[in-house]
Amino acid sequence: MTPSGRSAPTCRARSRHRTGRSRLARAVRYAGRLLCWSLGTAMASAATDLLLAPHAQWWSYAWPVPWILTCVSALTWAVLRACEKNAAHSSTDVEDPHRDEWEHAA
Repeated sequence: MTPSGRSAPTCRARSRHRTGRSRLARAVRYAGRLLCWSLGTAMASAATDLLLAPHAQWWSYAWPVPWILTCVSALTWAVLRACEKNAAHSSTDVEDPHRDEWEHAA
């Protein structure tokens, strides 16, 4: 409840049913976040390997893992982003029959 005694309105800005385009945008966003975090982790592990030179036997297998994840997530993000752009481009052609007229006028 608010200080005035009234209850605060509930937020229902997000719909429960997502369209294909919003699912794709969400997947692109998550893939981009994974790419950024894995790159940061990879740089931190490389710095640790360079500066601290850990002698644990498992370290020689563990430190390249974030670099591999970075490559995989970069490819995933690129494919998803291309699909997102293609879906946006094809939907604008269908929704906007006067696009050629606007391009000619510009």
